[in-house]
Amino acid sequence: MYTITKEFHFSASHQLCGLPEDHPCARLHGHNYIAVVELQAEELDENGFVLDYKALKPLKTWIDDHLDHRHLNEVFGHDRVTSEVLAKEIYDWARARWAQVSAVRISETPKTWAEYRPRSAA
Repeated sequence: MYTITKEFHFSASHQLCGLPEDHPCARLHGHNYIAVVELQAEELDENGFVLDYKALKPLKTWIDDHLDHRHLNEVFGHDRVTSEVLAKEIYDWARARWAQVSAVRISETPKTWAEYRPRSAA
């Protein structure tokens, strides 16, 4: 199995409603997010790629246009936009365009990561 990844950066705010008032994530706050998209293939294409990195430009454009410097609660229309939820949202968007997408990882801070990876149909 061949695996490639590409990293995207954006800044956005969110608020995790429903948490206790003294929880820091209950307050409106922001992060400098890192999204890592993973793609896999059993075979390489005629150019020797899982997918040409240039082909992922629409994902960068979507992130820049829809997520960067936005309030994620408004973007996704609900009160609990966690890193886990964000990973799944980006995965769904990307997977609808590229069958090779296998996972998305999200970092809110240098020490925290969340990942969405569907179960394999084994």
